[in-house]
This record gives sequence, structure tokens and C-alpha cells, in this order.
Amino acid sequence: MNMPAYSHIGAESLLYSYKRSFHGFVVELTEQEAQKMAAMDGVVSVFPNKQNELHTTRSWDFLGFPEQVKRTTIESNIIIGVLDTGIWPEADSFSDKGFGPPPRKWKGTCKGLTNFTCNNKIIGAKYYRSDGKFEEGDIKSPRDSEGHGTHVASTAAGNMVSMASLEGFGLGTTRGGVPSARIAMYKVCWLDGCFDADILAAFDDAIADGVDIISISVEGYPKNYFTDSIAIGAFHAMRNGILTSTSAGNSGPNPATILNFSPWSLSVAASTIDRKFSTEVQLGNNKTYEGTSINTFNLKNDMYPIIYGGDAPNTTSTFSSRFCYEYSLDQNLVKGKIVLCDALTDGSGPFLAGAIGAVMQGRNPNSGSMAFPLPASYLSFENGGKIRTYLNLTRSPTATILRSIESKDTLAPYIAPFSSRGPNPAAHNILKPDLAAPGVNILAAWSPISPISGVESDKRSSSYNIISGTSMACPHATAIAAYIKSFHPTWSPASIRSALMTTADPMSAEKNPDAEFAYGAGNINPLKAPNPGLIYDINALDYIKFLCAQGYNTKLLQYVTGDNSSCSKETDEESLDLNYPSFALSIPPSNSISHVFNRTVTNVGSSTSTYKAIVTSPHGLSIKVNPSVLSFTSLKQKLSFALTIEGTIEKQIVSASLIWDDGTFQVRSPIVVYGAF
Repeated sequence: MNMPAYSHIGAESLLYSYKRSFHGFVVELTEQEAQKMAAMDGVVSVFPNKQNELHTTRSWDFLGFPEQVKRTTIESNIIIGVLDTGIWPEADSFSDKGFGPPPRKWKGTCKGLTNFTCNNKIIGAKYYRSDGKFEEGDIKSPRDSEGHGTHVASTAAGNMVSMASLEGFGLGTTRGGVPSARIAMYKVCWLDGCFDADILAAFDDAIADGVDIISISVEGYPKNYFTDSIAIGAFHAMRNGILTSTSAGNSGPNPATILNFSPWSLSVAASTIDRKFSTEVQLGNNKTYEGTSINTFNLKNDMYPIIYGGDAPNTTSTFSSRFCYEYSLDQNLVKGKIVLCDALTDGSGPFLAGAIGAVMQGRNPNSGSMAFPLPASYLSFENGGKIRTYLNLTRSPTATILRSIESKDTLAPYIAPFSSRGPNPAAHNILKPDLAAPGVNILAAWSPISPISGVESDKRSSSYNIISGTSMACPHATAIAAYIKSFHPTWSPASIRSALMTTADPMSAEKNPDAEFAYGAGNINPLKAPNPGLIYDINALDYIKFLCAQGYNTKLLQYVTGDNSSCSKETDEESLDLNYPSFALSIPPSNSISHVFNRTVTNVGSSTSTYKAIVTSPHGLSIKVNPSVLSFTSLKQKLSFALTIEGTIEKQIVSASLIWDDGTFQVRSPIVVYGAF
């Protein structure tokens, strides 16, 4: 799409033009001009430049993926494109010691940058800011002033670094999943967020630069695929053979909160690892209550006065002081004291008011530990209530907050409460998230100029940090997608995703009441992923037909795809049934079920093999597979089957599964039948 076609718009209004991998531009328009442009021939969609948000190594060992795992020489030719807050190039995780020159396929750049140098590990770096407006504290280069991008990139592809820790916590060797892979950083996120225009520009460049996998741990609030910059970028990446790995979002545990759900990308939920951090609060009556945080401070068991935030209001603030929000507390009343707060915050309120510590209470104290800018612990409402009772019954109540203790979480893995849940809001019969990966208490490299707690006045500096979020889960999946690609360089994005999903470890609906809407196919299994036996492939034309069935007409479709694709009414119903490695069926309440899914699998295991269908189905449902035996005589051979579900469901969500088993490979697909939410 070139500017001359829209001659009524001045060139000075043009902010970006995308033409390397797809066509489009960013331009300043009035509402009236935007509506006029949207009505023009050749314009697929016009949408505002929305602001998006970031989602935030023991984990690899916990997944059974040791340092000495089998690797190929191709791994060093794999390039991971990371769209994030930038990167700290001097971190040990990104040293290029032992690395040869960038792969020949690399077409990207790292030129003309101030105070930033690439190497043979970080082979490309760019930054994007469409409106040219920078906040104080933003660095006008790919350098990371926030920490998030450095953490994500090192989780995916950081080098092995021994004796890494956050002030002694998590001490050990930190490493990425594919430490030999190269990194290209596209800085699209700033202190005030990540904008659509910049995300699209970065996708455009990353595709043309020759990356193999794209990792983006950013959440938007999309309504449909083609007003969602991440979905648009991922679609064009898919057409160029590149899988995009995305974070599911941090808006859980409510249903239908998933924020990245396009069927051509990978959507990753956050699971726990077997490491947790607890922080005890000791009261003057010698009673102790356990909460969670990563408290690096040491109060040396000294006791301090403790006050309820609600009893220390800053009368000039509009916020209730009971929640301890910033500037809501009276400095004169809380200075030198520990404050009890009725909500989880970042701790900046008590910190800036001069408090010595903070005790917070809320619903999900086990959803991952946070660092705060002062000694702090996050307790359940039950334990918080007991401390409040102590305050009310004691003339001069005192307390202290102990340094955190690192311990083993024997219940892991389970899905973190914050991890966004399905069902998929845009396509009810496509299960999202796709799978889960570690996203809680993850140690990785950090920007030393970014505060550990994220609170500006926190002066602690560290080269490593422990944080939680689906942002941390996403690069784990990105790494294993890259790992698969190193064994199978020609596999399509859908094939790689299929391998990840069908080899995932099943998770328990008892530990995770939202079942597949919490964890998709299950927890990622890195060792099994390169050898799935069978794959469910999907090509660009399948997605195009799917979009037709979703309501996009032929004319618009052709402008999106750039080819002669057309929508035919005959295929609409079938096209909604993508060749996905999972099965989701949404039904109206109290209706009886009769539905057929059609799938095709490709043999990538043994050249001669016979797979038998093993179905587990709950009471009330009959699930049949026809044929129930698939006999392959060669590699890359494709065979089709139909899966029929009949009966009724007695609960909101009912889980089942299909496993194709040839004695060597077990190819598992989750099946979920649910009443419409």
C-alpha cells in the first residue's frame, strides 16, 4: 500500500510504512479521515495505534531438560527474534565467546546505534517509537532500561552462567533453553507500554531479516484478529514459515481472559516449578505467619511498631489508605513502622511514606513471589485478619519481617492463578491456551539499571532477577520451538506447535479446576518435543479458509493474503474445523451432543508403523474414532480420521483425550467439551 493512493493526506502525517514483509502504514488521521480511508478499495482494516502491556534456572532442570541434552550443530544457526523492552548486551548471558559469525541467512542490522554494540550472540538490534515521544528514563537505543526484555531473551537463548542469583536466592547455573542460538532484539516496549505501530514494524523487519522463531511476551486487548497487531504480524510470519510464540496473558483466573489466541500462533500459559519463596511475619506476641515475597532485606529480627494502613490516611489523597496505594498514607504516622495493607501493591506506597516494612493481604498469595522495595510479605486474608486482630487487641503492637526462605514446592507443576484462561473468545472450537510452560519464580538475566522491584526509588541493582508471569512462560516455549527447528529445519510453524502440544505432559484437572482452559495440552516436555511420531499440519490456505468461515469476504481476504484466495460457501462449515492438535466443542446448555471433527496426521516417526486410537472419555460422553487404526508405510505419509462425540455433559467443562499409540510414540490430543460461558 503506497501513500500516493491517498493524496489528500500530507506526507508529514506518515509515521511508518510497512513494505518488507507485508503492506500497510501508520498515519495520523482524524476520526473522519480514518472512516473515509476504511471505506476505500484495497483497505483491509483501519485501527487505532493501541497501547499494549508486557506480560512478566531451575525451570529447565525441573522440565527434565539437562545441560548435556542432545543438540545439533544447526542450533547455532537458529535466530530467535524477540519483541520486547530491549536487551542489556553486556550481560554474561549474551557473551559471544565461542560463537562464529552470524548465519549467512541473516539479513538484519545493528548499525548507527549510540552506546550499544551487537556481537555474534546478539546479531541484530533495532528500536521503534512511531510517535517519537520518549519518556524520561527511556533509552533511545535497543538497550533495556526495564529488565523485562533481557530476562525474556536470556530465558530463551542465554548462555550458561554459573553462580547466578538474586542476592543469594536461586543460586546456581542460569541458562536459556537453546544457549547456542542467536538473538535479534526488536525493542517495541517503553516505560509507557508497547504500541501497535511499533509491533507491526518490528514484525515486518523480523520476517525480512530472516529470524526462525518470533517471541513476544506482550498482551493487548484484541477484539478480532485484524485489529490485533500481534495476530496480524504472526499471520504474516506464519506465511513466511516463522512460528510466533506468545504469552497467554496475566488476567486469570477468570474464564475467557486469554489475550493472545490467534490460531496461527502459539499461546503459552504459566505453570509453576518446584521452587517457592516464603517470608514470615513475626509479631510481638511471638506468633508467626507465613506469606510470600522475595525479601532480600534483613531486619535482624528487630521489632518495629506495626500500624493498619486504614488508620494512617493522608487526608489530601483521594485513595483509601487501607490499600496503601502511592501517596495515600500519612508519612508522619507510618515512618519507621510496618504497615498492614488490605491489597497487594508494588509496595511503593509504604516505601515512599517512609515505612520500614509492609504486610499485604489478598486472595492468591501463592501465585508467585514478588520483590518489593522494602521488607514485605504477601499473606492470605485469613492470616492477614489474624494480624489485624492482634493490632486491635494490643496497646503497642510490634512485628518484624524475616528474610525469605527458599523451599521446594511439592505440588508443582500447576497453573498460576494469574495465568489467563480460555475459552477462546474468537473461535470457540479452537482450544487456547495451547500449552503451559514455567512462568513462576524464574531466575534470568536483568538490566542492572532497572530496580529489582520495578519501583523507581528502589536503589538495589542486580544482574539477575526472579520474576513471574506468562511473559516468562512464553520464552520457555520459544526455546523448545527453536530446539525442534534445529532437528527439523523444514517443519512448518503448525508442525512445530503440534509437536509441542502432542508431547506435552498431561496436567491434573484436580489441581487446576479450569482444566484445559488453564493448561491447554499440558506442561511442555522439551525432551520429547522433537520426536512426536505424528504431526497435525496446517498451511496458510487452511487458515485463509478458516478466516472465510469466520466472516471475512473474498475481497478483503485477497488484500490480506496478496493472492487469489477466495471464499466459497460450500467449504465454510468445514473450514471452521482446522487441523488442530486439540479438540474443543462449545455447546448450548442442556443440549445433547453430536459432532464430528475431521483430522489428518502426517507420519514423522517410524517409516512403517501402526497406530491405535486410545480414547478416555467421561461418563455421559461417547467418543469414537474412525478408523481406529492408522497403518503407515512411509515417512511423510498422511492419513485422515474422524472423531465423533455424542452424549451429554453434566458439568461446565468435561475433559477427555485421544492418544495415537504405536508402541514407540504416544501422540496425545486433549478433548474438551464445555457449556457456552
